[in-house]
Amino acid sequence: MLEKKEILTTGKAKSLYATSDPSKLIMEYRDDTSAFDGKKIEQLAGKGTVNNRFNAFIMEHLESEGVKTHFINQVSDNESEVKKLDMLPIECVVRNIAAGSICKRLGLEEGIDIEPPTFEFFYKDDDLGDPMINEYHIYSFGWGEEKDVEEMKILTLKVNEILRKLFFKADLILVDFKLEFGRQDGVMYLGDEMTPDGCRVWDRETRKKLDKDRFRQGLGDVIESYQEIASRIGIDLK
Repeated sequence: MLEKKEILTTGKAKSLYATSDPSKLIMEYRDDTSAFDGKKIEQLAGKGTVNNRFNAFIMEHLESEGVKTHFINQVSDNESEVKKLDMLPIECVVRNIAAGSICKRLGLEEGIDIEPPTFEFFYKDDDLGDPMINEYHIYSFGWGEEKDVEEMKILTLKVNEILRKLFFKADLILVDFKLEFGRQDGVMYLGDEMTPDGCRVWDRETRKKLDKDRFRQGLGDVIESYQEIASRIGIDLK
């Protein structure tokens, strides 16, 4: 049986623990919620459980569609067993609808359809505000190689196709999302998480925001909205 050991890292909403198997970790989802690079922080009861189950469902769905992920299985309400990856310090962002930072950067009106979807790289560094980068930065500063860049692009866009269909069937719009990747034994895996903390999801009919923007913008009903997304795509939260 896998034994949970010392804590390795603590992020804004998750913690990683070593285990008795050096190739595996325990990922703990906490109730902490933050925005604006940690400037706004609150505890939202039940968020860790919702996100753990949400992520498990999404990762299993992606695996069934041929995307390799670090997810192995849930071990408790707010913990999952995952592969230990050598993570690339890069966030991959796909945008299907204009929202968030791209509107500020390019002067776009929120809600504009983006076709084809845009793809962006960001350097994962909270102190720097996760600045936008391109593949030349990745090569020049040794954050990844050409094969990493191409594989991350292909996998992220594949995930977009898979999840857009899943959400569309639930009368939801997958507005945008971010993913992170890492390698184990030379194989690229989707790492980190895929939850409403790291994506934007709107109701298809009303365009009501159901994601973390409810927390960022003080709209309320954050956990209730996360639960609504989960329920509509078929996740059993009981």
